[in-house]
Amino acid sequence: MADSLSTMRICVVGAGAIGGLLAGRLAVSGNDVSVLARGATLAAIAEHGITIVEPDGRHTLAPSVRAGGDAATLGPHDLVLLCVKAHQLAEVAEEIPALFTEETAVLTLQNGIPWWFFSKFPGPYEGRRLQSLDPDGLLERCIPASRVLGSIAYPAAERDAPGVVRLVEGDRFPVGELDGEVSDRATAVAGTLRAAGFTSKVVRDIRSHLWVKAWGNLAFNPISALTGATLSEMCSLPASRALAARMMTEAAAVAERLGLRLRLSVDQRIEGAARVGGHKTSMLQDAEARRPLELEALVGAFVELGRLTATPTPSIDAVYELATVLDTRIRAGAGMGAETQMA
Repeated sequence: MADSLSTMRICVVGAGAIGGLLAGRLAVSGNDVSVLARGATLAAIAEHGITIVEPDGRHTLAPSVRAGGDAATLGPHDLVLLCVKAHQLAEVAEEIPALFTEETAVLTLQNGIPWWFFSKFPGPYEGRRLQSLDPDGLLERCIPASRVLGSIAYPAAERDAPGVVRLVEGDRFPVGELDGEVSDRATAVAGTLRAAGFTSKVVRDIRSHLWVKAWGNLAFNPISALTGATLSEMCSLPASRALAARMMTEAAAVAERLGLRLRLSVDQRIEGAARVGGHKTSMLQDAEARRPLELEALVGAFVELGRLTATPTPSIDAVYELATVLDTRIRAGAGMGAETQMA
C-alpha cells in the first residue's frame, strides 16, 4: 500500500451520500479514484463527475472520477471503500475480490454493527459470525478480515441527485485495525483522508467508537422512519426522546457485557444528535424514497447481541418488530432495482 504521503488508487463501492462525498474529496486531493455504481448514478458520474454542495453553499466539483458498473473492468486498487448500505453488501460481495491486489485494504463504512464485529475480538465470542448480518458467511469469504479496516462515517450528508451530494455537517472518519494495532496501512489511510480535508486518526478501540455511532443509529433511524421526525424533533419531543433513551440504555448494557467502553452518557449522545438539527436520518430518507431499509445492521444486530449476552432489550425488540413491518411493506411495493442497490 502507498504510504501516507502518497496518492492512492482508490475504488469507492457505492456513490450515495457518504460514498459520493468521499470519492469527490479524495479525487480533488489528487488520488486516482474510481466508483463502482449502477443506473442513473453511474451515468451521471461518468458524464459529469461528482459535485459536493458544501455546508456554506459552495460547490466542489470532482470531474475526474472514473465510474464503472463492473468491478473486473475497474481492476485492482490500493484501497477499497465499502460505502453501500449494510443490507446491500451481499449483492456486491462476490465482485469485490476483482478490486484486490495482494495488499489491498478494505475500509468499511456501513452504519450500525459490522459483520466482522467478532473477528480478532479477544474473548468468548472471538470469530463468531453474526447471523443477522452474514448468515451464510458470504461476506467473511469474499472480504477476509485480514484486509479489513474499520471506520465510522460521522458526516451528515444527503444525496440531492445522482452524482450530487450535499454535506450537512461533520468531517470525521476514524480508522482502526480490528486487533487494535496502529499499523502502517491504517496510518496511511488516515493520512490520505486528512489530505482530502477530513479529520481522521488511527484508534486502538474501533469497536467502542463504532458502538457510539451505532448507538444513535439504533434509536434515531428506526424511530425517524416510523414517525417521519427529524433528529431535532426526535430529541426535543418527550415521547421520542424517552423511547430513544430506553433503547440506548438497553444497548449500553449489552456493550458493558461485551467489555466495550463508552465515553458518553445516553443524555450526551442524544444532545450530540440534537445539535445536528433538522437532518433526516438515512433510514428516513430511504423510507420516504420507498427504498429497503438498512435494518439488520442498525437494529437487528443489537437484538442478536442482546440474546447472545443474555441482556434484556424490550424497547429495541419492539421498535425492530415495527420497523420490520415497514421494511416488508416497502420491499413488497418497490422491489430492489439496480439503482436502489448501488445508489
